[in-house]
Amino acid sequence: MTIAPAGGVITLPDDPFSPANITDPYPMLERLRAHGPVTWLETCGAYAVAGFEEVYEVLTDFETYCSSGGLGPRDIRRDAGWRPPSILESDPPVHTVMRRALTGVINPATVRPLRERFTGPAEEIAGELVARGEFDVVKDLAERYPLRVFPDAVGIPEEGREHLLPYGNMVFNAFGPQNDVFADAFAHADAHSAAILRNCARENLDDTGFGARVWERVEDGLISAEQAALLVRALLSAGVDTTVFGIGNTLACLSRTPGAWAALRDDPSLAKFAVDEALRLESPFQKFHRTTTAPSVLGGVAIPEGAKLLLFIGAANRDPRKWGADADRYDLERQASGHVAFGMGLHQCVGQPIARLEIELVLRALAARVETIEPAGEPVPLVHNVLRGFASLPVRVTPRS
Repeated sequence: MTIAPAGGVITLPDDPFSPANITDPYPMLERLRAHGPVTWLETCGAYAVAGFEEVYEVLTDFETYCSSGGLGPRDIRRDAGWRPPSILESDPPVHTVMRRALTGVINPATVRPLRERFTGPAEEIAGELVARGEFDVVKDLAERYPLRVFPDAVGIPEEGREHLLPYGNMVFNAFGPQNDVFADAFAHADAHSAAILRNCARENLDDTGFGARVWERVEDGLISAEQAALLVRALLSAGVDTTVFGIGNTLACLSRTPGAWAALRDDPSLAKFAVDEALRLESPFQKFHRTTTAPSVLGGVAIPEGAKLLLFIGAANRDPRKWGADADRYDLERQASGHVAFGMGLHQCVGQPIARLEIELVLRALAARVETIEPAGEPVPLVHNVLRGFASLPVRVTPRS
């Protein structure tokens, strides 16, 4: 059920889920901001939140803008979703318990040892690709590297790993409408879901990975067996796709900004800044929904209880009021650490240190071997309801002497 907008809000006809706006979202996002930080999208039946300050407010006020209504256009409290709700689709007190269990497993102390384990594969793949001279960032690197290192860190068996990317594609596309993109993603839903659920079971996890550590919280009495399976499922669904897009988008920025690549090549310690600025400029997670639990006023707009808000992370991370007049430019000297690409507040991504580590190690491995990197053809944008990335990103590199 769509909640009709109150008076005083600007109504816009834009469809953020049209193929044109998916493949090139930024002209539409600029129009949204130009009409105010909060507008009404007639095509979606939702309030569009495009200003950084307003997106930040929604992300950090979980009591007024809940996640338990679902991150998609339907209110899953009234209209059940396609799977049991994840930690992303929960609020306290359920969320508090599940997040405590997850942060006990994934934290700086447990992520730190991954650097050594993840470095070798990054260097091996980078060496192979640089020797080629030309390669596709997406197929040859961004999809290949996370699928090699992250499943081992979780502790899932080799069998069934081919379902990780298609399952993540389903999960994130479900945060948008049930359009053709959604239908394509769900074409083999039963097979993908069954394979992932098998790998969430304790008996199918090794004894050393993050998955086993999650199940130990059941033995501690902190969470139930059902919640443990949901948390492992969350790791497997959120831990691959966004990292794939993060790697691809970062190298897209660097390949079209020669000065930034030269700076990184000469000073690999800039890798963390390169990652943050790319996450800001080309946010992998572009948009998702929240639901109001009470009447509110956001950006000067009165919003009724039970309304759906569509948060545009990609717009907030390019808001000139926050980032300056050159917000659409990739700049390694920008202080981009305050971006909301990983969310903010209660639902800020627990696994972001792992994603950051993977992207950083890829950059360092390439910087040690590559003198220059440039586009080798037109990139092919991925048509996806909520994620921003590429289906293909050809580049040409010259090796360092």
